[in-house]
Amino acid sequence: MAEDFEVEVAYATPDDQLILSLQVSPGTTLLQAVERSGILERFPEIDIVSARVGIFGKMAKQDAELKPGDRVEIYRPLIADPKEARKKRAAEGKQMKKGGGREPSENAVKQ
Repeated sequence: MAEDFEVEVAYATPDDQLILSLQVSPGTTLLQAVERSGILERFPEIDIVSARVGIFGKMAKQDAELKPGDRVEIYRPLIADPKEARKKRAAEGKQMKKGGGREPSENAVKQ
């Protein structure tokens, strides 16, 4: 029989971050690990039925089987749709700078 192994379950809000370690058996799914971790009791706002989840930053299905050392992540919904936010900025005449840079100052030396 295969041995149990450790995984982590992570969730973060703007004010709080929690990473819980737990021992699971081979064949444990991502959803089972979330449920066993107790994180749903700590953060009752999580709707695990509709929540997006992943393993180490890559989207995964809730029935994905975990491997030793996996970190399960529960993602919060986006506050604003990125495409809509870009459209709104464009409509307002604002441009998004590559790399988030600032406009050159008037005193900048031109080459």
